[in-house]
Amino acid sequence: MSEASEQNPTPAPEDNSEQFSTMALEAEGESEGGKKMSKKEAAKLDRLRKKQELKAAATANSGAAAPASEDPLAANYGDVPLNELQSKAVTGRQWTEVGKLDSGFEAQTVLFRGRLQAKRGKGKLAFLVVRERGFTVQCVLNVKPDVVSPQMVKYATALSTESIIDIEGVVSVPKVPIESTTQKVEVHVTKIYSISNAEPVLPVNIDDAARSETEIVKAEQAGEPVIRVNQDTRLNNRVLDLRTPANQAIFRLQSEVGMFFEQYLRAKDFIALHTPKLMPGSSEGGSAVFKLDYMGTPACLAQSPQLHKQMAICADFGRVYEIGPVFRAERSFTHRHLCEFVGLDVEMEIKEHYSEVMDIVDELFVSMFDSINKNSQKQLEAINRQYPFKPLKYLPRTLRLTFEEGIKMLEEAGVNVDPLGDLNTENERKLGELVKEKYDTEFYILHRYPLAVRPFYTMPCYDNPTYSNSFDVFIRGEEIISGAQRVHEPQLLEKRARELGIDVKTISTYIDAFRYGAPPHGGFGVGLERVVMLFCALNNIRKTSLFPRDPNRLAP
Repeated sequence: MSEASEQNPTPAPEDNSEQFSTMALEAEGESEGGKKMSKKEAAKLDRLRKKQELKAAATANSGAAAPASEDPLAANYGDVPLNELQSKAVTGRQWTEVGKLDSGFEAQTVLFRGRLQAKRGKGKLAFLVVRERGFTVQCVLNVKPDVVSPQMVKYATALSTESIIDIEGVVSVPKVPIESTTQKVEVHVTKIYSISNAEPVLPVNIDDAARSETEIVKAEQAGEPVIRVNQDTRLNNRVLDLRTPANQAIFRLQSEVGMFFEQYLRAKDFIALHTPKLMPGSSEGGSAVFKLDYMGTPACLAQSPQLHKQMAICADFGRVYEIGPVFRAERSFTHRHLCEFVGLDVEMEIKEHYSEVMDIVDELFVSMFDSINKNSQKQLEAINRQYPFKPLKYLPRTLRLTFEEGIKMLEEAGVNVDPLGDLNTENERKLGELVKEKYDTEFYILHRYPLAVRPFYTMPCYDNPTYSNSFDVFIRGEEIISGAQRVHEPQLLEKRARELGIDVKTISTYIDAFRYGAPPHGGFGVGLERVVMLFCALNNIRKTSLFPRDPNRLAP
């Protein structure tokens, strides 16, 4: 390791790591929280943006081009021609993932690919930070005869950030620990090639998008220029926004939730189904459906797999689940509603009581939370750095309250609430606070809802038909699950559908399925995005939707 490398183990971001664009700097400088910058602050940031654009353009023109032909080491660096990337050959070279680079590779030559996250160069020395899938490593280029030429250093420092590059070099372990990267080793570069050059000025800078609210406030208080990337700017440039460490962690955690859900249910003898998303009529009742023309026949997108998963129970599959898209044409502009989301749906035969379904919910989610806390620490830490949150409180055996008990708790707290109406968002949150205070849990089940606020296929209670064999599940005072015992008697099913204004003809094949003998059954539906949002205490469901669809957004 070079003396210079020891003295400078951590590269500071170069000036152009704070590139600005007209998209990120609104004319009025409006922040995500609605706070507006003064004209003086906006003008200052605009001048800085223009300065960075001019510098980036000059860098682009100066040259991440082909190396000078007179350099004897020219073959060790440069832009890779497209024809070399068109699956031209299988070389057998061994690639190493950035996230696996550690002291065990010391003194070994490694080859890896990643994005150029940051760079700093001066004279004969350059530092690069290379990122792959959220993991980062420091790379050093130091002019040395027959290894690294001055032209090679110049080429490396002229590359634009976010370009995809291949690095070959020797791993070393610095005496001074590296704090700015996830990997605590550094790589002394012997070869560097650009696979795909990013534009020199990006619409959203990754460092800006990854900055926490605490960091932004601290910079503002110090009078330092800082960019607050608004939510719409993030979503308009979602591909760039998704590169931040927090977003990488959010969607890796979401993947873990989906896989755990599936693995748990398979272990309980559930089988996976894939139900149709084109429907002749509403599956939930009401008008919140996306209507379309299906070969000249009116149709709509499925609000849930509800009808078909019940039909699968009538077909003797016993226990089924599905992970798939759900569509709701609701003009809801809240922090927790989407027009398309990922549904985790379950349906199962029950022998005696709908509590059998709640038992599955209880064990599934408690064990899922345990697994996340044990096995996803890196993801949780990455999310927590940008969006700080307190760990979810939950009990080994999930608390169950009846709807009437919940209403009583609210009334005793002075909340005016309809005892036979649905809970609004404000009352759900208040009840969540009361439950946490009394039972020390943020995860609980509320059951025996009034029948009038549940879908037509919900089974009434045997002792009081005003109520139903149904339940909702809450995390941090917000609903994530809705479930119930279903009506399996066709005459009652028809009656309930008509009472809720559903054209029975549009669901005739569904009702017919129950005419041939149907076992008692129940199930539930979960919103995947809500589970992750609330487990991590994020403030908006769009943070946990890969490419959100809401009343105002159909792209990207």
